[in-house]
Amino acid sequence: MNRTANRARLFVHCSNRPYIDPWRLFWLKEKHVSFRDSPDERLVEIASFGSNPGALKAWLFLPTDMDERAPLVVALHGCTQTAKGYALGSGWSQLAERRGFAVLYPEQQHSNNPNLCFNWFEPADARRGAGEAASISQMVAHVVQSQGIDQNRIFVTGLSAGGAMANAMLSTYPEIFAGGAIIAGLPYGVAANVAEAFAQMQGRNPSNAPKLRSALRRAGHHAGPWPTVSVWHGTHDQTVRPRNADQIVDQWSGVHATGKEPDRMEVVNGHQHKVWLDADGRMVIETYSIKGMAHGLPLAIRGDTSFGRAGPYMLEAGISSTARIARSWGLAFDSDVEATEFVAAEVSGELKLAGNGKRRSPRAGPGDNRVGKIINDALRAAGLLR
Repeated sequence: MNRTANRARLFVHCSNRPYIDPWRLFWLKEKHVSFRDSPDERLVEIASFGSNPGALKAWLFLPTDMDERAPLVVALHGCTQTAKGYALGSGWSQLAERRGFAVLYPEQQHSNNPNLCFNWFEPADARRGAGEAASISQMVAHVVQSQGIDQNRIFVTGLSAGGAMANAMLSTYPEIFAGGAIIAGLPYGVAANVAEAFAQMQGRNPSNAPKLRSALRRAGHHAGPWPTVSVWHGTHDQTVRPRNADQIVDQWSGVHATGKEPDRMEVVNGHQHKVWLDADGRMVIETYSIKGMAHGLPLAIRGDTSFGRAGPYMLEAGISSTARIARSWGLAFDSDVEATEFVAAEVSGELKLAGNGKRRSPRAGPGDNRVGKIINDALRAAGLLR
């Protein structure tokens, strides 16, 4: 079986239907709503950035007022998503516009994977110097050179297959990245074909910690320093089981020489947050377990200022992964987190942090039911919802 046919079997629930971008359906049905002023409309395709062995596309967002030697975030979309859809849903371009950093959006092509999944499970695409991993590293090098990016402040994040690919980039090119965030993703080096990918996604036959750590060390032949890792996962994720988040921690705890148990635990907006520190007391690994959340990227979009937009796999959770990840990287401030996570309380008109101490359902805003219906219609049309 050739590689394209092999890839087509992954996420087979979509593969026998014509591909329809749910975000595009949303835009078509809401065509009276203008996004022309949105930063997400300012993505520019990078026509040439190297030999591009993985045959990917590259899209770049530059803020209106970009800092000299600005940081760069590489944001990898999930299956069935596009660069523009991920930019809109995740809110990375919005935050970049506010804080003056650049965002690179690699984009998968149908010719590589019919469901637009990055091929994290294909060894030829997930190893150093080859395939999609090499293409992404070439994109980064091009943007660094053309835009004067600070090479000490390059980060990578991704959702689902994009999260798995983000981990692949951290593993195969650790010298490039200061940190990474893996959302609903998987450990590196645990699958070499579709059957193994599905088994890993479902948490079956998990690799032990020594095997995971060995795969990481072999991937980039790197002696350190190592990028920090932030891991986000919904407790009710049935697509990529939460056990994968624990394995990612096991994989990275070796190179960071952390203990098995976290050094700090807390509840943030109703969600469990764990932190592991290195010998110098620096946070090197953290996890957020998003209570009750299914497969997707956690958003907080009820505040006066929100980063991102709810949609397929972009889920309101009362906590902003984008703002909090950016803050942990030194790209955003407490005020950015507060702006998107604070919501108006019903009692006495005071402001409370959603779910901080008390979980409560956010008040539905005007048009919420209408927008929800549109998104559900789009999902049904794409064959993702029955």
